[in-house]
Amino acid sequence: MARAKIYTTRFCPYCVHAKQLLQHKGAQFDEVAVDGDRAMRAKLVEMSGGSTTVPQIWIGETYVGGCDELVALERRGQLDQLLAS
Repeated sequence: MARAKIYTTRFCPYCVHAKQLLQHKGAQFDEVAVDGDRAMRAKLVEMSGGSTTVPQIWIGETYVGGCDELVALERRGQLDQLLAS
């Protein structure tokens, strides 16, 4: 199973939801908290291609996007396939 990486902040409900979905799927993930870390937030904007929100999620080497994109993958039945790669 591919390992996920999720960049979050503490009080973000979308971050909580995305982590819950990954946990429900049994996915292993590394969480990187970016609260108050301006340098990491700037790097995250660059890494994500301009997105300024959290969460930002990668599964393996694939950039997923945020919580909405993760949920959309699940609804289309594509999340399990991506996690299995």
